Amino acid sequence: MATTAAAMAATSVVVLDRGNNTTCTINLHGATVVSWRVNNQEQLFVSKLASFDGKKAIRGGIPFVFRKFESISLDLAAQFGAWSFGPQHGFARITRWHLERAPDRLHNGDVEAIFSLMDNEFTRSIWNYQFRITYRLILREKELHFHIGVYNPSKELSFSFNMLLHTYLKVPDVRRCQITGLHGCHFIDKTRENALYQEGREVVTVNEWTDRIYQHTPQEHVITNVVSGRKMRLHKYNFPDTVIWNPWIDRSREMSDFGDDEFPNMLCVEAGNVTSPVILLPGTAFEASQILQQFKCPYDIINAPKKSKKKSKSRS
Repeated sequence: MATTAAAMAATSVVVLDRGNNTTCTINLHGATVVSWRVNNQEQLFVSKLASFDGKKAIRGGIPFVFRKFESISLDLAAQFGAWSFGPQHGFARITRWHLERAPDRLHNGDVEAIFSLMDNEFTRSIWNYQFRITYRLILREKELHFHIGVYNPSKELSFSFNMLLHTYLKVPDVRRCQITGLHGCHFIDKTRENALYQEGREVVTVNEWTDRIYQHTPQEHVITNVVSGRKMRLHKYNFPDTVIWNPWIDRSREMSDFGDDEFPNMLCVEAGNVTSPVILLPGTAFEASQILQQFKCPYDIINAPKKSKKKSKSRS
């Protein structure tokens, strides 16, 4: 871990290496996690047609979605209508981030790195506010931790924003996956003119074009039948919504950076603040986190991460 932040930032990617073929690769374009390998098995989907030109958002991995809507009084579902395609995902995923702390091995063998993004000429041309985001990633043996801090340095102006981790999971067959933790939740179905429904299924499956914003979801979801038939546990803090997305056949053909035949091998389960923007007062900060944990059987999650006790300094 002797590589300096300055030397590593001169390249496009940063690699966290825990040993035993367990790594995490982050592209500084958008601070996009483009690979997470556990015992040499890739956990994330990245399209074979994804662009790495440093301009367009990377199709796959875990893009960082951050933006503010021009009017929070409008119907949020309609404003999110174009999220799956194009720049409406915000500027954070198409901006080069700064490597604030190069990968460093912790006392327990885990590896961490810290990235940051501040307002600049480009971001202010889109959204004229001062801000600072810190993004801390920790690679554990079978877990990947994400810790996010958003700070408002202004002494006068408040701002509001929406944020989401657009996680693309790699799966052998999306039709065999099940997602827990959504029973009884209301969701906005963007495939049906943003109609509002309530989920009646104990586990959610995907067998068609799916684009849903589940509201006020619990802190934990388990996704079955991911890589090698294993399970993925998603634990989130201060992310009240969960988006489930798969473009299926027809929508796949509409995306130039997504293969027509790739939809069966990916499933997006995305933790975020979607339907209710976060309001950040001058001089205050907002914190959120996500943990992805790969496991094979219930015994593997006996020592699962416990609920964070941190409280946000903002109101939303």
